[in-house]
Amino acid sequence: MCGFPTPTDTVTPRQRRGQERVITGNRQTSWAFADAYVAEDDALLWARDRAREAGLRSVTPGTGSALGLLAAAVDAKAVAEIGTGCGVSGIHLLHGMRPDGVLTTVDPEPEHQQFARQAFRAAGFASNRARFIPGRALDVLPRLADAGYDLVFCDGDRLEYLDYLAESLRLLRPGGLVAFEGVFGAGRTIDSGPQPTEVLRVRELLRAVRESQELVPSLLPVGDGLLCAVKR
Repeated sequence: MCGFPTPTDTVTPRQRRGQERVITGNRQTSWAFADAYVAEDDALLWARDRAREAGLRSVTPGTGSALGLLAAAVDAKAVAEIGTGCGVSGIHLLHGMRPDGVLTTVDPEPEHQQFARQAFRAAGFASNRARFIPGRALDVLPRLADAGYDLVFCDGDRLEYLDYLAESLRLLRPGGLVAFEGVFGAGRTIDSGPQPTEVLRVRELLRAVRESQELVPSLLPVGDGLLCAVKR
């Protein structure tokens, strides 16, 4: 277990009696509404279809809009993405970045990156807005510039998330932001039963980010969980 307090741990019994029914009764509906709040265009829907056909997970619309917001909040000019997929998260990131910003996106499958190129083009982004690097993330990241990035988005191998964190701290400028997708593990992360190694590694990541003196963290309940942290 990660040791995070539940929502009911942070309110008094009297507050719980007045609020619990409303919170539990509307939570799923509210989450669904939030996830569909920002409409996706044809380029994003095309990229989603390609990912589905390839058997890939894509970030939810809610997670995508959060990524765009984060990119805009840090006025991102340089973003590194681990896990190109077919371009869904990349389009959201590019929408939030500066008009002259460049997305560096890493994926071990060049075929998937070709779909992402088409999706970016269909979304109206010039070819020089994205740099595609095929390869395993832990082979590519050490070649990227120290303190050269405003945001690092991690959506790769969950077993390597702690390694991505170490690389992200090197890659980010002070005030830059790192985000990790899928940290809820479809509910397994907070499940007390036996869990696979992937979930145990995510728990380690959650603890490491929360306890780091270099980071200001937050865990956003969008999609399957988006762990975010700003580098001091």
